[in-house]
Amino acid sequence: MNPDLTVPSSKKLKPERDDFSITIAPLSVAEIYALADNPTNGAVVVMSGTVRNQTDGKSVIALEYQSYQPMAIKVFEQIATEVRHQWPEVNTIVIHHRVGRLKIGEISVLVAIGCPHRSEAFEACRYSIDTLKHTAPIWKKEHWVDGSSSWVSIGACETDEVC
Repeated sequence: MNPDLTVPSSKKLKPERDDFSITIAPLSVAEIYALADNPTNGAVVVMSGTVRNQTDGKSVIALEYQSYQPMAIKVFEQIATEVRHQWPEVNTIVIHHRVGRLKIGEISVLVAIGCPHRSEAFEACRYSIDTLKHTAPIWKKEHWVDGSSSWVSIGACETDEVC
């Protein structure tokens, strides 16, 4: 008998299935989906953050991300703890974020939530990305068409327009 299927949902905290990463390598939606997939899931929700070509009407040519990796991974783990507190049925939480210089259209962050029910999966995924944007030590520098650049502070994430 599979022990995962017999554990009461209130005790179903399975961080060993979670996966957190800060990487310079390109991110793959298929890979993240596979990591979050589980036979007990009725839903896997994946949020993909991509580099867009403008901010507030100003043309962007690239983004650069930097992170304090050990602390960022701890923040991802804390997000997972909070998710499981609010949505105990969540099976798997996957959070991967890129660092380095990214071109327009490249994926900068992927969050995937595996859960028996879609509503909880959607809610947990939104909570995870919103919390990450406000708390993880990951900094974004926007590179503009005119050759200038500027850092976006975590405080700027108070509005969804900027982040």
